[in-house]
Amino acid sequence: MKAFSFVKYQGAGNDFIIVNHLEGVVLTDLSVENIARLCDRRFGIGGDGLMLLEPHPELDFEMKYYNSDGRPSTMCGNGGRCLVAYAFKLGVIGKETTFHAVDGVHRAIVERPDWVQLEMGKVDKIETVLNGCFLDTGSPHYLEWHDDLAAIDVDAQGRVLRNNAAFSPGGTNVNFINGDVNGLTIATYERGVEAETLACGTGVTAAAIVAVQRRGKPGLFTVPVLAKGGALEVKVDYDGIAFSSWLCGPATFVFTGEISV
Repeated sequence: MKAFSFVKYQGAGNDFIIVNHLEGVVLTDLSVENIARLCDRRFGIGGDGLMLLEPHPELDFEMKYYNSDGRPSTMCGNGGRCLVAYAFKLGVIGKETTFHAVDGVHRAIVERPDWVQLEMGKVDKIETVLNGCFLDTGSPHYLEWHDDLAAIDVDAQGRVLRNNAAFSPGGTNVNFINGDVNGLTIATYERGVEAETLACGTGVTAAAIVAVQRRGKPGLFTVPVLAKGGALEVKVDYDGIAFSSWLCGPATFVFTGEISV
């Protein structure tokens, strides 16, 4: 068995295993089974996902992300912010960076070591689906507004909606939301984790964008969003046609360790 080092980060309770590949590959077994075992909270390190910090020929680094089910994922906003915080801690980047992820190029700003702003992809399409709406913020998200989030069984109701035929073949992340542009509360069921997570960056971004759309006026907004794992905010610039956004929030070092696979 070969041992390798890792670090653990979390952003509003959304937690990630990070492996540094900038100076060479150390995690050689990227099988679905091995990644799922590493992310398992009983038999492995535990995490909502696993990220590789890899070199990029033109940008500061490459982000490679796997869900806790072991499969490659679409964009993870909180993961991206945590990876930026780790690269900053290593001294690989300064306070501003540009990196590549599965959905393209992202800019990020380290406002302070534990607070990172991440530029998300532009959104110009929001669809009305079922009893809510659907949009893609780097990952697909279905959103429903509810008066009482405490009454919702996020795992049970989220699982049903995640697998609804309206979102086939890939399924979707599911968000239950309360509030408006002055403040949102959110609960998210994440595909790939197949359970509720304490926060979801692309889901928080989607919620803020839809809140701005529901207000109905162009402008620049800073939308506070409270997830179960903590507070984030999204800066949304709406020009009347498309939405540009920055996901902002905590990105906190948890611990480092070594494990054999």
